Amino acid sequence: MPSSQYDVAIIGGGILGTATAMRLAEKHPRLRVGVIEKEEALAAHQSGHNSGVIHSGIYYAPGSLKAKNCVAGAQELMRFCDENGIRYELCGKVIVATSEAELPRLEELQRRGTENGVPGLEMIDAARIRELEPHAAGIRGLYSPKTGIIDYTEVTRAYASHLEKAGGEIVLGARVQGIHQHGDGIYLDTTAGEVRATYVVNCAGLYSDAVARMAGVRPGLRIIPFRGEYYFLKPEARRLVNGLIYPVPDPEFPFLGVHFTRTIHGDVEAGPNAVLGLAREGYSWGRVSPVESLGTLAYGGFWSMARKYWKTGLQEVYRSLSKAAFAKALQRLVPEVRAEDLRRGGAGVRAQAVDDAGRLVDDFRIVEARNAIHVLNAPSPGATASLAISADVLAMAEKSFGLG
Repeated sequence: MPSSQYDVAIIGGGILGTATAMRLAEKHPRLRVGVIEKEEALAAHQSGHNSGVIHSGIYYAPGSLKAKNCVAGAQELMRFCDENGIRYELCGKVIVATSEAELPRLEELQRRGTENGVPGLEMIDAARIRELEPHAAGIRGLYSPKTGIIDYTEVTRAYASHLEKAGGEIVLGARVQGIHQHGDGIYLDTTAGEVRATYVVNCAGLYSDAVARMAGVRPGLRIIPFRGEYYFLKPEARRLVNGLIYPVPDPEFPFLGVHFTRTIHGDVEAGPNAVLGLAREGYSWGRVSPVESLGTLAYGGFWSMARKYWKTGLQEVYRSLSKAAFAKALQRLVPEVRAEDLRRGGAGVRAQAVDDAGRLVDDFRIVEARNAIHVLNAPSPGATASLAISADVLAMAEKSFGLG
């Protein structure tokens, strides 16, 4: 371990933790800043297992942290990429309505996106949909030309490079197992040894609530893992998708539904679904943590949520187990897609915060505690918004920690 003592220790080496550490080290070069990451590589979980989309800010309630940080964060992210030679592509996205019943929701998305300041947003008819995506179905669509694609693992590594140039450190293979506060600081018991810090920022993602509880905070929520499984279109079927094709989302459910995403590496992903994970890092049905599963089942908020969404949950499980059912869902968007066009891809796990009343926590949630800041909920568009969120966390840290 390069050092066991920091002014500020950031727990979690995902894109947000690394961005926050970079901000701190660059703005306050006299501070000793360290990232404490349990894996042997950065961006090992949510930051490296996602669709790789630069979101434009359409979906989020005006005035919310998601709306503010997504629109500003996307612009800042692209500037950072331009300055650091990171490849991205503004391939555009079409959200397609396939029935009259979806049109009011599509119009609401246009209203939200316009109010949020999403650039170039345009309501389009079926003929324009066919110009943009010749194989997509839809009676009307919402076109976002500034939605893009990127590799967020590459972005995280670039943040890390800037952090280290500014004098910050990254400690890998250091799982935090306990947090103790004494008069002279905060002690982190890790698998790589003890780390002492004056202040801590918790960016632990899937374990953010657990880290908060270790630090003596009652977060009022629990992270419930939802696995998102993907298929890839086989090379001969990639011609069916030019950019990004999304359905009109269910306003009651924060997941966006299965969709098509062209990746920066030339593949076309189809998915994801949203299946309850049996472990916080449960990337497959075979990955089961009895302790974590029992923790979910013992949480009252989970059962309140389950009573509301159990039908949707069963449909997601069915799609997970049946390739034909997955293909059928995709055919609503692109009718020519067949099950034989799909091959299994990877999976990600979304850290979905659920509060004690069983409500899905929709917005970002960041709370202050004694000598600590806890980022308790930062799912999509967290990666897009990473520079904007980290600027907010920096401002909170400067005020709360009295950084000079």
